[in-house]
Amino acid sequence: MLHRSAVAAVFCVVTLIATSASADVIYNNLTPNNLMATATRPDTAPFEIEAGDDFFLATGARINSASFDGLLVPNPTGGTPAISQVIVEIYRVFPADSNVGRTSGPPTFSTPQVPTRVNSPSDVAFDSRDSAASQSTNKLIFNSTVLSANFTALNSIQPGGIHPLPGNPATGGNGQLTGQEVQINVSFATPFNLPPDHYFFVPQVLLTNGGQFYWLSASRPISGAGTTPFPAGVTDLQAWTRDAMLDPDWLRVGTDIVDTVNVTVAPTFNAAFSLDGTVPEPSTLLLVGSSLVGYAVGIARRRRATK
Repeated sequence: MLHRSAVAAVFCVVTLIATSASADVIYNNLTPNNLMATATRPDTAPFEIEAGDDFFLATGARINSASFDGLLVPNPTGGTPAISQVIVEIYRVFPADSNVGRTSGPPTFSTPQVPTRVNSPSDVAFDSRDSAASQSTNKLIFNSTVLSANFTALNSIQPGGIHPLPGNPATGGNGQLTGQEVQINVSFATPFNLPPDHYFFVPQVLLTNGGQFYWLSASRPISGAGTTPFPAGVTDLQAWTRDAMLDPDWLRVGTDIVDTVNVTVAPTFNAAFSLDGTVPEPSTLLLVGSSLVGYAVGIARRRRATK
């Protein structure tokens, strides 16, 4: 049984955390542009495709909701597509959650399929939520808003456009693509509780009637009203992608796939998304630490008194 002082200490900590965390913009680069559209879809499609872009947490955060912008592109032989499933995955940065032994090791950490894994997403997801999940704890709810009936991206990475080594990953991309520009908003039944770290946000969207979703690129460097540039000393990593055939490896959308085909310098891309949630106030962390230290000191004194 917990001693009454222990109960009081625990209650104090929980109350401090609950009352001092406030709604915050965790990350915002919801600034879509027409430079790149990257396919992404769950493994319920013909084959899975993932794309990820990074965000950084200096302190832990509770992610309650997210938004991201992309294109709904119909199948030429199908009807108007609608969104039937949305998945959001959170990855850490390689080498976390990864089999480093299958790589060449430092400095490039290359594999037989890719030139490098440095600064890529990890092999496997850290956590995920799915609109089709049977358990409520893993479920998300989504809605969408049409931003433009016709939006053309200047370049794209389409299904079948990812080529591993020993072939040539550098295709230059799959060219222009036009679709309906939408913003997808998701809320998580159980928020992501993330400790301080560098992460990748990886959304996947399944469309009806054979349609394909493409995630749009965003400002790089991050700029614009309400955006949240990376803190000093932290690198804003570029967007990466992979399909089921490349898994568990990843390729850089700009450096590896677009590369220097038709351009002098290989481009790098961000992707359009934002995250909202709560972070504990700095004063909360100090008070929590003080409460726990005080409780530990009290326990130690009582133990000495009973000897």
